[in-house]
Amino acid sequence: MRQNRERRQALVDAAIEVLARDGMRGLTFRAVDAEADVPVGTASNYFANRDDLLMQVGGRVYERLQPTPGDDLAAVPGFAEALAAGDPRERLTAIMRAVVHRVADYRSGYLALLELRLEATRRPALRDVLTATIRADIETNVAAHVASGLPGDTTTVELLHLALNWLILERLTLPGVFPAERLDSLVAAAVERALPA
Repeated sequence: MRQNRERRQALVDAAIEVLARDGMRGLTFRAVDAEADVPVGTASNYFANRDDLLMQVGGRVYERLQPTPGDDLAAVPGFAEALAAGDPRERLTAIMRAVVHRVADYRSGYLALLELRLEATRRPALRDVLTATIRADIETNVAAHVASGLPGDTTTVELLHLALNWLILERLTLPGVFPAERLDSLVAAAVERALPA
């Protein structure tokens, strides 16, 4: 297997785009090569098989969703407002709005993740990787929430995770169900109702 880290990452990113656009049936090494604009056969030099590629895609989607130290979070819609909000409930609402917008803006990654989740029902090893990755993400979010002093507890974070993921799914797959102008008010309602009285 080839070891060029940048090329491997470019191939995994190309696989994310193929999954989002063409679904699981369209994900072939040849399609990944074409998307990455590399010679035919390149992907097969980097991944032992399709399962290997799927496992790496599962981790890469979450890696790309995480802010990196060099990111200008103030440029992400809602983050500046979240940091400036005085009332803790308003601050949590602003943070959740920013998260929803950030995830929804990475449309191909989210749609690829949906494809992976469905495939994980048939591939136990992929299910194990996704379960560990998503569970770790939730635990990180719970720990950050508790440490921040924002209102709510572990259940609040878990409820918001569930509700807002479905809202993102609706926006990306059936945008006519809830008009775009309702997105922020629905996030605010989810936060309000998830918080204990």
